[in-house]
Amino acid sequence: MSKGHASLAAGSTVLAGLAAFGLLAAGCSTGGTGTRDEGAAVTTPVERGVPPNKASAVPPSETVDAVSLLRGDPKVSPRIKADLKQCGEGTYPVDTSYGDLTDGAAPDVVINVMTCGDAVGVGTFVYREKDRAYENVFAAEEPAVYSTIDRGELVVTQQVYAKGDPMSYPSGEDVVTYSWGDGKFSERYRVRNDYSRAAPRPEPSVADDG
Repeated sequence: MSKGHASLAAGSTVLAGLAAFGLLAAGCSTGGTGTRDEGAAVTTPVERGVPPNKASAVPPSETVDAVSLLRGDPKVSPRIKADLKQCGEGTYPVDTSYGDLTDGAAPDVVINVMTCGDAVGVGTFVYREKDRAYENVFAAEEPAVYSTIDRGELVVTQQVYAKGDPMSYPSGEDVVTYSWGDGKFSERYRVRNDYSRAAPRPEPSVADDG
């Protein structure tokens, strides 16, 4: 074979190899039918109506005085304000959380009010900063209620009591998830959990007739 024919044959071999490599690469792309045929790529599901990249608000530079905020709020009942007494030296029965619930410029404030003796929730409130003041945008004043912030949503848990249940042994709980939209919180999910009655429960106390 002459040098010209040898060079031509070698060139054809190289081109054939490149063509084969191109077909293989196309089969391995996301739009091809190569190795991806084993199954779809795993992606994180995005829930409808919830921004996938919603991040928590920046932590507050200053914390609020939860007791003063509740006492000065006309939407808070006198019963709740009466419960705002010190349980110990300088300690009030309130839990305060900060987070992004309403897409505001500042973190929202969730305040839970509890009893001193057994720390049972008696009221829960959400405040949104507006014009350098805090606005009450959610309130629930019910026995055994408590709120938390979960991935940008408000989760309210309330104990459910049947007739004769002692305060420390409820029959179950309702867990309600709220989302912010159109200037208010709207219920999205509700879950009822019924507790097992297998464990022995104390009998309700009966007043002594004597």
